[in-house]
Amino acid sequence: MPAPPRYRDRLELLQGTLDLLILQTLRWGPQHGYGLTQMIRVNSRDALQVDTGSLYPALHRLERQRWIRAEWGVSENKQRVRIYRLTATGKKQLAAERSRWAQLSEAIAGVLNPVRESEA
Repeated sequence: MPAPPRYRDRLELLQGTLDLLILQTLRWGPQHGYGLTQMIRVNSRDALQVDTGSLYPALHRLERQRWIRAEWGVSENKQRVRIYRLTATGKKQLAAERSRWAQLSEAIAGVLNPVRESEA
């Protein structure tokens, strides 16, 4: 069954990529869950849509690992929300995740665009 039109051009996230996206987004400043999803969507030019069913388990996992911390706050709409912040440990983890992502991207690029012996 084909994807509905509004989701057809969206990209599926590789396992573990959501953690990297959350950590990077929180690097720009504290944010509540809905704000995180919107920042990821906007910065990916609408290519990435994070569902709440994926976001909140990831946030809870990152919090258990002490890469982020949460506290109650008030949103722009005057609603009580959990505000997530990157911890010092989270900043170190983000650096490691970015390094792994760069290695993975380079490896995939090598497969997609191999350098042949005759071209080297």
